[in-house]
Amino acid sequence: MAANKLSCTLAIGALLCLGFAALIQAQDKPVTDVCLGCICEAISGCNQTRYCGGGVCGLFRITWAYWADGGKLTLGNESPQSEDAYANCVNDPYCAANTIQNYMTKFGQDCNGDNAIDCYDFAAIHKLGGYGCKGELSYQYQTQLTNCLNSFQQIDVRSSK
Repeated sequence: MAANKLSCTLAIGALLCLGFAALIQAQDKPVTDVCLGCICEAISGCNQTRYCGGGVCGLFRITWAYWADGGKLTLGNESPQSEDAYANCVNDPYCAANTIQNYMTKFGQDCNGDNAIDCYDFAAIHKLGGYGCKGELSYQYQTQLTNCLNSFQQIDVRSSK
């Protein structure tokens, strides 16, 4: 258990070092840095190796449709129509995080019926989609998310506002 907590803490620290700290300053971003880090931890263990497989890419395991709904963000001056635009963006931590922020701005909702839109809802939306977030999450995903969030329980994960 201590090793899992340490692993999660190190993963969050690594993400923050990569630049998610800059997102804290943006008041219009619905997902906190801690929440982004815990979604990353739950979905991929924050594996930063460039990855595409099984219809998903990147450390957040984003699909092409998710990326498109998130605004088809790109790196540099790359065209969204470029064959590599999707993979290049979602394999980049900054671009992937901004894609998630845009997606959550578009689809953010109370998925679990607790009358709050928080990280648990964003994690469900991320995994199940904007129209399916009231469905069942896998035990592994939910457990990884909860363990990560619990390790940061002194930080308010309810919202970034």
